[in-house]
Amino acid sequence: MTREINIGDILFGGNNPPVLIAGPCVIENEDITFITAKRLKEICDNLSIPFVFKSSYDKANRTALSSFRGPGLEKGLRILSDVRSKFDIPVISDVHSVEEVKPASEVLDALQIPAFLCRQTDLILSASRTGKPVNVKKGQFLAPWDVKNIIEKFISTGNQNIFITERGTSFGYNNLVVDFRGLPIMRSFGYPVIFDVTHSLQLPGGEGSCSGGQREFVGPLARAAVAVGADGLFMEVHPEPDKALCDGPNMISIDNMPDLLRTIKDIYNTLA
Repeated sequence: MTREINIGDILFGGNNPPVLIAGPCVIENEDITFITAKRLKEICDNLSIPFVFKSSYDKANRTALSSFRGPGLEKGLRILSDVRSKFDIPVISDVHSVEEVKPASEVLDALQIPAFLCRQTDLILSASRTGKPVNVKKGQFLAPWDVKNIIEKFISTGNQNIFITERGTSFGYNNLVVDFRGLPIMRSFGYPVIFDVTHSLQLPGGEGSCSGGQREFVGPLARAAVAVGADGLFMEVHPEPDKALCDGPNMISIDNMPDLLRTIKDIYNTLA
C-alpha cells in the first residue's frame, strides 16, 4: 500500500480509487481551458472519479524555438486560479526553476516537476519545502528503481507528499516504450504512482520540428496501468486535439473520455 496524498479535497494513494489528472497540454487561451475543465469535471462527477485539473502555463521543453509555449507564469497562474475558483477543482502545473516555485505554490494545489528536470536537486528541495504535494515525473532516461533517490531527496525536508509519474522510457530514436513492471517497483517505495498515458505515447521529435504521437493506443495502455495497480492516470485532453498548439498527436478528445473512464472504473472495481 502507498501513502495517501491530498491535493485539495482529493485523496488518492493508499486504498483509494485511482485519481484522474487531466487537461490540455498547455494553456492556449481561457476559452479552451475553461471548456475542458468544466466538461472533465462533469464527466468525473457523473462517474464519481476524483479529478485534478492540469495544464501548463509554460512548456519550457519544446522541440523547436518556434513551438508554442503558453501564456507564461503570471497570466497562466491567473487562469489556473480562475479554474480553481470557478469550477471548484484542484489544479497542478509544472515548475521549471527554483524562482517559479514560490509564486506557483501560492496558487496551485500541487506542483509538478517535469521529467527532464527530475534529478535537479535544488528544484526538488525547493518544491518540497513549500509543503505542497509534488508530482515528480520520472525521466525517460531513468530506471524505475532510480526514483528512490528522488524520493529520498524530497522527503529529506520533512515533506512526504510526493508522488511519481511514469511517462515511458526512451527506446531508440524518437520512440518511447512502457515497462509495466516499473509501476509496482516504484510503488514498493511507499508513495503513489501515476501513469501518464498520453505522454507515454509521444514520439519525441518524431515530426522533425515537433513531436508525434500514437493516441490510438491510449485505451490499451490506460487499461493496463489500472490493472497493474496505478494510483491514478494522467492524460492530456483537448476539445479538438488535431488543432491543439502542443502535443496534439498524443492528446485525446474530451468526447472519448466518458467511455474510456467507465472502462477504467470497471477494471478497478473488478480488481478491488
